[in-house]
Amino acid sequence: MLKIDGIAASAGVAIAAAFRLEHPDFTVKRRDASDPAAELARLDEALAKSQQELEAIKERTLQELGEKKAEIFESHLLILNDPELLDPVREKISSEKVNAEYALDETANQFIAMFENMKSAYLQERAADMRDVTKRVLTHLLGLTYVNPAEIDREVIVIAEDLTPSDTAQLNRKYVKGFTTNIGGRTSHSAIMARSLEIPAVVGTKEVLGKVNNGDLVIVDGLDGLVIINPSDDVVKEYTQKRDDYLKQIEEWKKLREVATTSKDGVHVELAANIGTPNDVAGVLDNGGEAVGLYRTEFLYMGRTELPSEEVQFNAYKTVLEKMEGKPVVVRTLDIGGDKELPYLNLPKEMNPFLGFRAIRLCLEQKDLFRTQLRALLRASVYGTLRIMFPMIATLDEFRAAKAVLQEEKEKLTAEGVKVADDIQLGIMVEIPSTAVMADQFAKEVDFFSIGTNDLIQYTMAADRMNERVSYLYQPYNPAILRLVKMVIDAAHKEGKWAGMCGEMAGDKVAIPLLLGLGLDEFSMSATSILPARSQISKLSKAEMEALAAKALQMRTAEEVVELVGGIGE
Repeated sequence: MLKIDGIAASAGVAIAAAFRLEHPDFTVKRRDASDPAAELARLDEALAKSQQELEAIKERTLQELGEKKAEIFESHLLILNDPELLDPVREKISSEKVNAEYALDETANQFIAMFENMKSAYLQERAADMRDVTKRVLTHLLGLTYVNPAEIDREVIVIAEDLTPSDTAQLNRKYVKGFTTNIGGRTSHSAIMARSLEIPAVVGTKEVLGKVNNGDLVIVDGLDGLVIINPSDDVVKEYTQKRDDYLKQIEEWKKLREVATTSKDGVHVELAANIGTPNDVAGVLDNGGEAVGLYRTEFLYMGRTELPSEEVQFNAYKTVLEKMEGKPVVVRTLDIGGDKELPYLNLPKEMNPFLGFRAIRLCLEQKDLFRTQLRALLRASVYGTLRIMFPMIATLDEFRAAKAVLQEEKEKLTAEGVKVADDIQLGIMVEIPSTAVMADQFAKEVDFFSIGTNDLIQYTMAADRMNERVSYLYQPYNPAILRLVKMVIDAAHKEGKWAGMCGEMAGDKVAIPLLLGLGLDEFSMSATSILPARSQISKLSKAEMEALAAKALQMRTAEEVVELVGGIGE
């Protein structure tokens, strides 16, 4: 039995066999092929193997998940046998005398781009199917071993170096009971997605991938940040009970789904959720979310070979707004950079990407990219209550420039006869210390603030939140951070505006009493944190928390603040 400490990233306890998820390299290079007939034979063999796999997966899915889910793989089989795709591939191999994988990749990418730019949502979805089928065939052509996370068909704990956002989004909760990774922190994207999917996770273990073999029995304790490999029967029994106790607690929290978020002395605050895809809305509503406080639109841009079209984006935003049925949705414009890259943009490598050409800085320079997103948002605005938020704003000039581009696109759409909502609130993420310090000036021009503590903390403390060696400096409760938060909230209230928080700190049980006392209006967090937070807030007096927060602001260290808060409201 081996115990490995890590970072508790998503609450819960999972016990299952290990499944090592390691990514192959799908990079395709052009090679001259002197024997086109041999390349055509290789293609046919890869297609035949893919056909066998898809038929088996379809049959299994039909038996276990029903006809509707099996239709996905029926569509994959149709693509695999579609002469519209295969004939150009074979023609390319024969006429240009190139290798089969290059011909397939080039041709498929042309179809994917075409589908993504069509107005029909159905045809846009075919792009994702085409991409999956292409990867399957390439796996055989390149001699790779790869199981798509979506195809895991037994109860497992996924073990990986790290999980990409697209990996995490594909995890089937029926079979993937938890995951653990070598790298990452509580605010890494895989951790955030795990909380959205309600999958227990422990990240930042440094060594788990090298210590676990496929099939080993693994316990992931996402409550205390512990991974146990090949536990004894007694330990399995102990953690089975811990898991059952936590599931009972969840059932108690579910009774609060339809209850307003109100403190013990009758003060209401809004509990919202952070999401990454339209599919996440179900979790928001199931957990009693009163709004979407942060829609991370960058996931629309990831896992592609080119930028998503206006229609792709419009349909995604429209879907979220419609599903929320009038409840507010705060959409953050593209926030690429730092630890989130888009290879197809071909941006230069930077010494310090977190402080570099990212988010609003990128959008204001590459305005065509920005305008496409803003048009899609404006068109979708009539389907719900839309609020638009600009990330990484450092100066008033940046906010004004972004607002001007938005206004230009709104005027163009109106001139085209396209309806646009006239009540869209426009706000900014406060994640740069200079913006927090100047919040009193920003508050005169914005409609709201949303404090992005994930970055605000690392910028204030000069400590990369992804670097385990300086993780001790990632201190949400440091009085310096609390003072910045207070400055932002006070500045908003002075101008009659509201202030929210969309960083992970908003759902932290130690931070919640302090934030309530500081006057935060909206707490946006992972959907699974909403009901525990609602339960905690119902036990807190706003007046008493104001006194607590005033004391915390005078403390000297984060440790003193944690000691002051204790277990209030838990």
